[in-house]
Amino acid sequence: MTSPRPIATSARPITSPRPGVRRSRRNTVIGVVLTALMLFPVYWMLNVSLTPQQDMRKTPPDLLPLHPTFEGYRAVLNDQMPYLGTSLLIGLGTVAVTLVLAAPAGFSLAKLRPRGGGVLSLGLLIAQMVPGIVMAMGFYGIFLNLGLLNSWWGLIIADSTIAVPFGVMIFTAFMAGIPDELTDAARIDGANTWRAFWSVVLPVSRNALVTVSLFSFLWAWSDFVFANTLDGGGELRPITLGIYHYIGNNNQEWNAIMATAVVASVPAAALLVLAQRYVAAGVTAGAVKD
Repeated sequence: MTSPRPIATSARPITSPRPGVRRSRRNTVIGVVLTALMLFPVYWMLNVSLTPQQDMRKTPPDLLPLHPTFEGYRAVLNDQMPYLGTSLLIGLGTVAVTLVLAAPAGFSLAKLRPRGGGVLSLGLLIAQMVPGIVMAMGFYGIFLNLGLLNSWWGLIIADSTIAVPFGVMIFTAFMAGIPDELTDAARIDGANTWRAFWSVVLPVSRNALVTVSLFSFLWAWSDFVFANTLDGGGELRPITLGIYHYIGNNNQEWNAIMATAVVASVPAAALLVLAQRYVAAGVTAGAVKD
């Protein structure tokens, strides 16, 4: 009598995920947790902006605005629009000054290679390390003598001193990767150096233009040190100083303060979303060589 044959099955043994899969899941969880921690202040800013003033000192605070109010946003629309307009004016002016100075300088360092270009690049790098408060103190004495205190032009000049060195470095790195054959062909066709820069190199440098413009605008939009030092008593104050409209010795309108912060964050967030792919290409320009 023969024993029955074992019945073959197609079931596979249950195996645990591969180490690479487990590591990927762990990194994903860590990334989500860290992102949530970094975005929590943004969430809390929105929460407080919708919380009624009488519920501000509630203990424990509500994690969600159970009785939302838009009084803070109404106050912003009534009181803060001139400050927002001033910030927009200063931001756009800083972008214009930065592009006018940084783009030709970057082209010169990348393509014309003047004497002392390395020293100039080192000087621009060192300029990025100077604390803003030190520069603000120096600007105060200069602007006091020139009559530029409490003026939007003064803030544009001050903010440009931070944006221009960064812009020159970005333009230099990006334009150095543009083939020399393009400018050589333009010169063969009769274009001078300025025409080659304006008609050939600058249109190709769109990513660098967007990157420098975006960061210049954001620096000017969010500036507080220069604004508080050089324009503390002027009529055309930026939004970073307009928020003091709701801060007094005995009263702080926290929902209006946070509503102002939310409204001021919208243009910056929208620009970052719209220009993120250009920024990624512009910042990494020159990092990889063929």
